[in-house]
Amino acid sequence: MRVLAAALVGTLLAAPPLAAEEVKPVHGIAMHGDVKYGPDFTHFDYVNPDAPKGGTLRLGTQGTFDTVNPYTLRGVSAAGLGGLFDTLTVSSMDEAFSRYGLIAESMEMPADRSWVAYTIRPEARFHDGSQVTVDDVIFSFDILKTKGHPRFRAYYQSVIKAEKVGPRKIKFTFEDGENRELPLIVGELPVLSKAYWAGKDFEKTTLEPPLGSGPYRLEAVDPGRSVRYRRDDDYWAKDLPVARGRDNFDRIIYDYYRDATVALEAFKAGEFDFRAENSAKNWSTAYDIAAVEDGDLILEKIPHKMSTGMQSFAFNTRREFFKDPKVRQALAYAFDFETTNANLFYGQYTRTKSYFSNSELASSGLPTGAELAILETYRGRVPDEVFTAVYEPPATEGKGRIRANLKTAFMLLKEAGWEIRDRKLVNVETGAAMVFEILIVQPTWEKIALPLVQNLKRLGIEAEIRRVDTSQYQTRQDQFDFDMLVAVWGQSLSPGNEQRDFWSTESAGINGSRNFVGIADPVVDELIDMVIAAPDRQSLIDRTRALDRVLLWGHYVIPQWHIPYVRLVFWNKFDRPKQLTMRGTSIDTWWVDPDKAAALKARGKTN
Repeated sequence: MRVLAAALVGTLLAAPPLAAEEVKPVHGIAMHGDVKYGPDFTHFDYVNPDAPKGGTLRLGTQGTFDTVNPYTLRGVSAAGLGGLFDTLTVSSMDEAFSRYGLIAESMEMPADRSWVAYTIRPEARFHDGSQVTVDDVIFSFDILKTKGHPRFRAYYQSVIKAEKVGPRKIKFTFEDGENRELPLIVGELPVLSKAYWAGKDFEKTTLEPPLGSGPYRLEAVDPGRSVRYRRDDDYWAKDLPVARGRDNFDRIIYDYYRDATVALEAFKAGEFDFRAENSAKNWSTAYDIAAVEDGDLILEKIPHKMSTGMQSFAFNTRREFFKDPKVRQALAYAFDFETTNANLFYGQYTRTKSYFSNSELASSGLPTGAELAILETYRGRVPDEVFTAVYEPPATEGKGRIRANLKTAFMLLKEAGWEIRDRKLVNVETGAAMVFEILIVQPTWEKIALPLVQNLKRLGIEAEIRRVDTSQYQTRQDQFDFDMLVAVWGQSLSPGNEQRDFWSTESAGINGSRNFVGIADPVVDELIDMVIAAPDRQSLIDRTRALDRVLLWGHYVIPQWHIPYVRLVFWNKFDRPKQLTMRGTSIDTWWVDPDKAAALKARGKTN
């Protein structure tokens, strides 16, 4: 026996070691499956690689700004700053979630995606001519995670460290556990200059043009009024496949307007060039003008296949009177979407019934198969309706009569411990009346929220619409200093780490997070982790639908509406690629047609 044991030991010692996993550099990474574009691709399919450069794109925006650092919580940052800063990788618009090298020329990762390494292009340069280095990447990661906006801490919380492993190579190591998205997430990292920020207070608001490496430079700043960018003729990446056919305007100017009506009239007068119209009424009535009839001003609906996410009246559950889900459910019966859609929106919108609306990620019907199996593990910890009922927001006939809805609301409020005293809804135990504020920033929302306020009054609830300026709104939102507001959570076709910032217990306590509602539910936390760890597309769909269903039955919001297209209005001075993508179109692939622009100017249509 000892001889046999010795022989076995000898055999084991003599055996060659297990081969280490071979990790090869690649040019792109897909969330699931393979990337669409091979290593020798020359440009994305949805661009014109020979698009002419030149001209000016003038845009209008509302509010104000007091900083040109877009990466901190403090201050309101100027529009368009993303064009100053390059990232390690860029996404493509015709894939659910894939990233291709920009500052990074290649990337490496093992099959379990426990780490990723990026090799920096030797030609990558900041605008002052200095080389982009691994030290800059490490600095950027560290400063954003420690002093940047709180969303970066949530986004990168599973990244253990960033370390230099070669002259041009940086390695990011991740926490144990499945998270296929992390290699792509760190690829989204904007790279900042370590030398430029040395000795500067990163968290302080500033109007000093920051040093970037992107296709545009900050040319001029008029605080609170306008910001102007100039295309960098010497942009280091202009001939890379991921950059060809993009960023074609010589100048991009953002003019600020404090009032939506003034901005609209300025646009129709030719003061700026391009507008994504978010008002159904404006789309239907505001453009009945000669410029449209003459073909000088173009209205176009651009379809897309992206999730439209969730737009809603959102409850702040940190407030005592919104802690009870039955109260939140009751108040949803006071919103008459059908009448609002008919009278204000010309019937253009569809009621939102999912946090992942307009996509295959949205839950529907009753749970079955893998989705049901996931939810079964939480039976007793989630509302019974998750298993027994199809979520439908309260509906009306669309004629302004909601008596039946209010009756249901009264019943739910009574079950939750509220009753009418002296025409006011009060808590049975405390005697406190239900009084709250709906915080808005745009006057457009007043006419939308007013019918809700009137219906709440019929329930004995005193709700007040409070409109504040952009700075106040941003501050109060960041500090969760509101009772109810209009919240929008955009969603991609590949949800992941950002869900922590939206719904997790940790983010509920972090000022500046997008967990406006204040959700702090261990089940939601676990479902978020499952979504992040999804090993393939089908499991991502099943897990996201389960999360969606639990969020819906938590009654955290009063869902509003969506449309499966964007409404664009623009002066007829542009041309663009013919091919649309699942995301529609992007202005950064458009260009100015010199002949069209000259003709418009000659007719006095634009400035």
